[in-house]
Amino acid sequence: MTANQPSPEAKGAIIVVDDDPSMRKALTNLFNSLDLTVHAFASTREFLDWPLPDTPLCLVLDIRMPGQNGLDFQEEFAPSHEEIPVVFITGHGDIPMSVRAMKAGAIEFLTKPFKEQDLLDAIYAGLAKSAARRAEKAKVSDVYGRYQSLSPRQRQVMDMILNGQLSKQIAATLKLSEITVKICRAQLMRKMEATSLLELGRMAEKIQGVAKSAPQDGPGEGPGA
Repeated sequence: MTANQPSPEAKGAIIVVDDDPSMRKALTNLFNSLDLTVHAFASTREFLDWPLPDTPLCLVLDIRMPGQNGLDFQEEFAPSHEEIPVVFITGHGDIPMSVRAMKAGAIEFLTKPFKEQDLLDAIYAGLAKSAARRAEKAKVSDVYGRYQSLSPRQRQVMDMILNGQLSKQIAATLKLSEITVKICRAQLMRKMEATSLLELGRMAEKIQGVAKSAPQDGPGEGPGA
């Protein structure tokens, strides 16, 4: 493995969306020659009709295409697919375009003709970033699953703990004995696999992001909601 290649765990697939058949073929041949998996599409609509594989991905996206252009597509697609970095390629690029692309989260903006190594460096960086984001997303999902396993009372106590209330204060508010609150606190810490209040607070920050984007049914709300 050279310094420019992704680590084995970062290897995934490259998605090419470009309406130019010759460019799709050239990029496909380039990536295949390096033992990289590539899927090429002529339009964003064709790409969206394809089920995304469960692997790190990097999207190589042309800007000027019939129908929806690449910049508009990125702004719609990226917010719900942050784990898929975007590399732009274009034969008609300018500074405003590149600024818009980078502000929307693109990791590179290359103007045709570009150096193969520049593209490959961007691809390898994208695949590594995708692998890292997927790993973090899996961790957050695991924490949220633990939170969902808490009873409504345990979630309530957790919320009050994170708001700085002591066991005595929680007991008075909930009209419970202090020992009951302490037992509840110990149970929720065990279920959350938290070894300290600091760690529990960090978990709560992760949960908030998931809870805001997930449908709620009352008790499923995140801490502090």
